[in-house]
Amino acid sequence: MPESIQPERTSRQVAEEEAGGRMSFFDHLVELRKRIVAALIGVGAGIIAGLLVSKRFIGLIVEPMQNALRANHLDDKLYYTSPAGYISLVINLGVYLGIVLAMPWVLYQVWLFVAPGLYKHERRAASGFIVSSMFLFLCGIAFAYFILLPQMLQFLIGFAYDGPVKPLISINEYFSLILIVLVGLGLIFELPVLIFILSIFGIVTPKFLLKNFRYAMLIITVAAAIITPTPDATTMLIFMAPMIVLYFVGVFVSYAVVRKKRARALAQGDAL
Repeated sequence: MPESIQPERTSRQVAEEEAGGRMSFFDHLVELRKRIVAALIGVGAGIIAGLLVSKRFIGLIVEPMQNALRANHLDDKLYYTSPAGYISLVINLGVYLGIVLAMPWVLYQVWLFVAPGLYKHERRAASGFIVSSMFLFLCGIAFAYFILLPQMLQFLIGFAYDGPVKPLISINEYFSLILIVLVGLGLIFELPVLIFILSIFGIVTPKFLLKNFRYAMLIITVAAAIITPTPDATTMLIFMAPMIVLYFVGVFVSYAVVRKKRARALAQGDAL
């Protein structure tokens, strides 16, 4: 190939890499259907896998409650109160496990759909957004399971330990409680991601977040009081601590976003 043609081809390749593929509206619909079908297949496969292993996870789910019962010298068995109660638990747990297992695949399908229409720097930001969202959600679940739940259940079981009333824990009601706590903390840990999105659109800035921290602290306190299933101050403080830390992580994320936007604006101004 002549050398005179080579620079033109290279610049075209760079432009295609930056702008991504160009598709018509009909092509977008076809691609969307393809990704939805692939995501649903992944969810179905994840649910099947979750159902196959859900019985093995029941022991892991009930362990925090059993530890709280043993600590108060009570029978550590949990009970189901209807003939189909245990089967219902196995199915529900399998479905939730399947969704969690399939979530990386679903996010990957979302990424495949949006990536062709993004610039190269936007693709890097979007991939980081997906990975960080999944990571923070799992961190929230881990925090709830290993730190918040033991403290909360110890308070709930120990509250009536010296009284005449003894607990008879239903496994289905306990599963509903633990699901709310785990998913709730998982969503709360997405706070830096939410601040990242708001910072991109210029809705919040680091200065705004720091200036209004006292109002954010009030909202965090009220939210912790509402979401925390127990009225004791210790559990509420444990619930509030990660929210405050995540808020300041969000401030740092907002600072990084604003700084990068300013640097890009200055670079574009110099280019003009």
